[in-house]
Amino acid sequence: MKQILDTLTYEVTDQIAVMTFTRPDVRNALDITMRNEIAQLVLQIRADKDLRALIITGSGGSFCAGGDLKGLTGEEQPVHVNRERVSLLHRWFIELCNLELPVIAAVDGQAYGAGFNLTLGCDFILATPRTRFCAVFGRIGLVPDLGGLYLLPRIVGLQRAKELVLTARSFCADEARDLGLVLHIHPEEKLLDAAMAMAGRFRAASPVALGQAKQMLNQSFHNDQKAMADMESWAQAVCMASEYHKSAVQQFLDKKPLEFDWDRMTAPKKD
Repeated sequence: MKQILDTLTYEVTDQIAVMTFTRPDVRNALDITMRNEIAQLVLQIRADKDLRALIITGSGGSFCAGGDLKGLTGEEQPVHVNRERVSLLHRWFIELCNLELPVIAAVDGQAYGAGFNLTLGCDFILATPRTRFCAVFGRIGLVPDLGGLYLLPRIVGLQRAKELVLTARSFCADEARDLGLVLHIHPEEKLLDAAMAMAGRFRAASPVALGQAKQMLNQSFHNDQKAMADMESWAQAVCMASEYHKSAVQQFLDKKPLEFDWDRMTAPKKD
């Protein structure tokens, strides 16, 4: 299944969805149309219980260069109008961050501003040697939006987040990996294949367990230990009642290989 929209394409193959930004002439800058189309797709993805992973990527050698600044020119808007405009971003972005399936950002080229923050909302970031990130907002007298002020310090720590935001400097994939932002770096021509391979391994996992674990991890920084223990108890009870868990236990007792074994799936193939 493939959907071709005005600013992006969406394709599902063997339970793996790929969302590709298709505005390469402006380095996939985020305009109003793209925002609305992402919002539409996020709701569609959330409702599709057959999906096992989502990959977000860009076309033409860029991921997303940030917000389309042309949309900020023209007639000056009242403060409350601009506030609502940014608030609308968070409605679909929070849904994206909390999709109950693994979300992989396959990032080539620029991931600036809102494009950078969009990668932070994914569970895993894969990059290429030419990828560059930047919390660029300060260069034009703005503060980060699209969840950047919430997500960035949770990933890299408060001091480093302040440094990246207040300097608005760009940084490469190697530094991003050192900071814990990027998981792996792949050659440009192998990036999407690597993302598809990673996403494909999740087909063997329990979607219930993955979804529950992701939701709780996303809440772990702002809940106390007791609250997390309560959530774990309920989530574990749900998982234990699943057919996937019952089948996996039986496989283990029968001394058969488990379907979801990341070590085995990623081990080099023997000649």
